[in-house]
Amino acid sequence: MLVYLDNAATTKMSETAKRALFDATENVWGNPSSLHTVGQEARAALEGARERIAKLLGCEAREIYFTSGGSEADNQAIISAARYGAKKGKKHIISTKFEHHAVLHTLNRLEKEGFEVTLLDVYENGMVRIDDLAAAIRPDTCLVTVMYANNEIGTVQPIREIGELCRARGVLFHTDAVQAVGHIPVNVKEESIDMLSLSAHKFHGPKGVGVLYAKRGIVLTNIIDGGAQERGKRAGTENIPGVLSMTAALEESVAHLDENANKMIPLRDKLIDALTKIPHARLNGDRDHRVPGIVNFCFEGIEGESLLLMLDMNGIEASSGSACTSGSLDPSHVLLAIGLPHEVAHGSLRLSLSEYTTEEEIDHVIKTVPGIVEYLRNMSPVWEELENGTRKHLI
Repeated sequence: MLVYLDNAATTKMSETAKRALFDATENVWGNPSSLHTVGQEARAALEGARERIAKLLGCEAREIYFTSGGSEADNQAIISAARYGAKKGKKHIISTKFEHHAVLHTLNRLEKEGFEVTLLDVYENGMVRIDDLAAAIRPDTCLVTVMYANNEIGTVQPIREIGELCRARGVLFHTDAVQAVGHIPVNVKEESIDMLSLSAHKFHGPKGVGVLYAKRGIVLTNIIDGGAQERGKRAGTENIPGVLSMTAALEESVAHLDENANKMIPLRDKLIDALTKIPHARLNGDRDHRVPGIVNFCFEGIEGESLLLMLDMNGIEASSGSACTSGSLDPSHVLLAIGLPHEVAHGSLRLSLSEYTTEEEIDHVIKTVPGIVEYLRNMSPVWEELENGTRKHLI
């Protein structure tokens, strides 16, 4: 049995997305900047997709910009807000300690340019506290950027409250919603979101295409120069097949939000209940305030990499955290941000479900993981020290 539980890294394309991709490749292959009939047919399809995406997010079509994915959208949103703020003498940005690296690395870059960055604590449950944000906002704050749902532990932030606070204080609010859109309800107007990033391959669309929503009136800074595509704000011939496939995938996901959640949440909770029974295991992130599909555990006394390899040998595809840092041997910055010591954070496991996940697959995971954890612990000198009292258990 092959059990794919790494959907937070990427999802398998849906049949709906595939059909849209193949149809566009065959029938909508023109350059939308061309004035001839074939080009204008592509233009009409592109603008139609823009309207469809806008409807799903609760905004206007002209507020939608197509990108290569979430990382590009994050970069453009943050850099745009920083440049705009600097013109007004505002060079302070607020974010959190467990953002995706597309956000954190962009903030590091801006710090080198003279911006000041405040990273909020997210505490043991992986949640931002509104009082902390309120206290951190200053007269020179130009942007608050807080991810909607964390990509490693799955916690969902109080986005509506954050948006309302930022709106009341006159500060732009951006959210990296890559793990939220297509999985939980998102409405940018109702939640006072000024900018939002999403990526198609997180909700069964194709890789290499995403969206930046930017509220009307926000001045975007180009990070790709060239032609006049995307109203002059993102150069490069538009990826028509990718855009149309993404749109179809998102429409399908949003149409089945409740149905998919009602299927995944019982399986997710069954998995959490079973893994919690493993001695010295810890669920990371708030038990209730999380997206339907993400489960993250730490098992004391083992290395996450060894656990992943043995799971793979048993047909279970999982991860230890963000796919974007899979080549790193350092413990997850997300787990460190919620207060876990290095030696515990090293033993992490992320299992991320989709609506295609079956109960039979979850049962296989529940049956397999405890044995692998026990086997690895029996081989571990660290575990021996924990058990004989030389070291103190931290979980």
